[in-house]
Amino acid sequence: METSAALEQRPLEIIAVAVVVLLLLSFTFLCPFSQEAKVLSAKTTSFLKFFYASFLKPHQDSATGTGQQAALESFYKAQADVYDASRAFLLRGREDMLGLVAAQLRYKEEKKGWKHNKLIWIDVGGGTGWNIEEMSRFLDVPSFFSHVYLVDLSPSLLNVAKKRFERLGWNNVTVICQDARTFRLAGGAMADLITLSYSLSMIPDFYSVVDSLSGLLSSQGFMGVCDFYVQSIVDVQTRNYTGGVVNRHVNWLGRVFWRAWFDTDRVGLEAARRDYLEYRFGTVLSISERNLILGGLIGRIPYYIWVGKPKFAAASDLSVNCSTDVLEQLDAACTESPYLSPRHHRELAINAVELSRPEIRSKAYECAVVNLAGNLPLPSTFYSIHHWRIHYDEHLPKHTQFHDEYIYAFNWECPLLDNRLLKIGENDVILTITSAGDNLLSYLNHNPKRIHAVDLNPAQNHLLELKIAALSSEICYNDFWKLFGLGKHADFRNLLISRLSPHLSSHAYQFWLKNSETFTSSHRGLYETGGGGHAIRLVRWLFYMLGLSDEVKRLCAAKTLNEQREVWRSKVRRVLLNRFLNWTVVGTEAFAWKAAGVPPAQRKMIQLDYLDQEGLTDSGIKRQDIGGNAIWEYLVNTLDPVAENTLLSRDNHFYLLCLLGHYTRECHPDYLTPRSYQKLSRPNAFDGLRIHTDELNEVVSRMAPRTLTIAVLMDSLDWFAPKSTDATIQVQAVNRALKLGGRVLLRSAGLKPWYIRVFEDNGFVAKRVNARFPGTCVDRVNMYASCWICTKTEDLASLPPSDGKVESTGRDRTLSSTSSVVEQLEL
Repeated sequence: METSAALEQRPLEIIAVAVVVLLLLSFTFLCPFSQEAKVLSAKTTSFLKFFYASFLKPHQDSATGTGQQAALESFYKAQADVYDASRAFLLRGREDMLGLVAAQLRYKEEKKGWKHNKLIWIDVGGGTGWNIEEMSRFLDVPSFFSHVYLVDLSPSLLNVAKKRFERLGWNNVTVICQDARTFRLAGGAMADLITLSYSLSMIPDFYSVVDSLSGLLSSQGFMGVCDFYVQSIVDVQTRNYTGGVVNRHVNWLGRVFWRAWFDTDRVGLEAARRDYLEYRFGTVLSISERNLILGGLIGRIPYYIWVGKPKFAAASDLSVNCSTDVLEQLDAACTESPYLSPRHHRELAINAVELSRPEIRSKAYECAVVNLAGNLPLPSTFYSIHHWRIHYDEHLPKHTQFHDEYIYAFNWECPLLDNRLLKIGENDVILTITSAGDNLLSYLNHNPKRIHAVDLNPAQNHLLELKIAALSSEICYNDFWKLFGLGKHADFRNLLISRLSPHLSSHAYQFWLKNSETFTSSHRGLYETGGGGHAIRLVRWLFYMLGLSDEVKRLCAAKTLNEQREVWRSKVRRVLLNRFLNWTVVGTEAFAWKAAGVPPAQRKMIQLDYLDQEGLTDSGIKRQDIGGNAIWEYLVNTLDPVAENTLLSRDNHFYLLCLLGHYTRECHPDYLTPRSYQKLSRPNAFDGLRIHTDELNEVVSRMAPRTLTIAVLMDSLDWFAPKSTDATIQVQAVNRALKLGGRVLLRSAGLKPWYIRVFEDNGFVAKRVNARFPGTCVDRVNMYASCWICTKTEDLASLPPSDGKVESTGRDRTLSSTSSVVEQLEL
């Protein structure tokens, strides 16, 4: 191609680049010749070479021939010596990709081990060797890897790499100038890590290269890729194996602009490159980001980071022989069905209790079977190191309605009451609402056999995943405290990449990478985010505006109840329980749902109780003043007894958190104690945990009959409308899954919830074990009007007959048949 022809084809581009070059030259020569100016001059020279080679210099065939190598040399030869300096601002994400694969490798070495001790890394298209040197930030390259191979087709870039490793003195790195399609390891050896950093987009025949690399990666190995891309969400929204689509969509203008821009330098941004990578391998982590170097709507350069494993190697980490066997084990854990190994199915089948009924399968299992039949990778959760999180379809409206935001950053239910009533033991199989996961972690301290955490909001389960990832990664207690005690950690992003990422599903990792400012913001922390964070920020803003911030600190620091009561009565109460504030903000339906997480049906229960107490009729509920007064009375009955009877600074972390925005070392949930941290950070502490992102009915209906012993439903039934059949369907599903003698623990905003009758009509005996009347404090939260235990006494007619015996764990769980309220619990 002639230079003049090239210039004629790109006039606007040449003019823009010329202006940039002139500005850089002017800035360089006008600066004083100080040491700083010399450094700036060197950087400017690097950028000028980069711009010339990328935008001005025409692509020409080299003297050595034609083809891909000649094209690469034509592009890189003039800028090889400044390549690293000029790419730092353009090729973003390389450090993160290296950190992610290093975290996977390090965890596997520390916890599970490799089948061999000589790890091999192949860096494809590694050019100057920058990636390999950068990896030393995360791993000791000379000792961690037995050998590292840098494979590239550009002699100019490889000469820079050779000088780099001579300078470093690394003898285990071999620089090879060869086509990646033909590269093989001696003796049929396999690689444990393969990386491609901004090289896949420059390979014309990328299909054959990806195919070739799939044959080089060991069954235990990992692959890491970072590169440019453009893609529409339409391409991937029907695929269940991509690991999530957060930020993946690139708008039409961006797709057209960036493909045209990069095409001038023979960089291909076709969506098929990333798609084929995801098809040939299993996705462990997938992230879509933007390089904001140019700013603006179009100037956000899309790039992705991807970590994967061999497509059908999901079984390798579980020491089983085939993917089908893995699916059977995970499915049995999700449904509480007996596990029947395919290798021993014939001899065990005649003894299987469940063979008389249709087979019970989880949604994740059914989805995986469809993928295997179509030669597709499994959903990304199957390739995770841990199998806590169960696959779900993130595109369903029932999940997207939450707009990728959790409501509760902390639990509003007191676990002391739960533990006192339930007496959880090692034989218990528990179903519970996830919420923020605080109470679930408290239950795990009692060593139950299994816990099924269920929440329809994916973000609530992302929060739980982050907590168990922090415990499983064995970060130091101080870091753990910063994350969930203070709700702030200045180095959260690095911690997420280097320590937490191996323990997170791809969906959860995407969520927390996108929301990393939750922990790093200087203005607010974890507990001031989410739907509930709106209420906390509003209260703190009101105290600030009214000059009561110091009084709130006094309230939270009070060492005696008398001191606390004095501050509460004289200063704080008049703000929190202000009737005008309640009428204009707190008592509104919008605030109740968005900030406090109170759905309309539950709000109506509060209003009905108020009408009953005041002797009014149901028609009064439509009047705004009645609704506002009902909420105000409910708040008074909640907060006054708490302030009068529980010491916030020592015994009540729920309200201490609301007032301060963080916990203190003296007052916090029990999972934040050093003792609990030590117990829950032990290996295999969460092997019995399964996290379901679905409706409660969907999860329970797919469980084997009579397998649960406890169901903690919190206030979930308050969300149902009395005239709907939702409550009946859920109660019947829970009856089916519970053993005889199994118990349901539930809370309600109503003193006499309408759905208690539904339990009694469907095989349960219900007892109210707590009731909050004006002036009483039933627990440290005191938020709910009543608490109930519903014990299963009979199967529904649709179930096969059982032996008729009520199952017992050997503990006395009986309650008084005449009392509706248990004696005051020790707080």
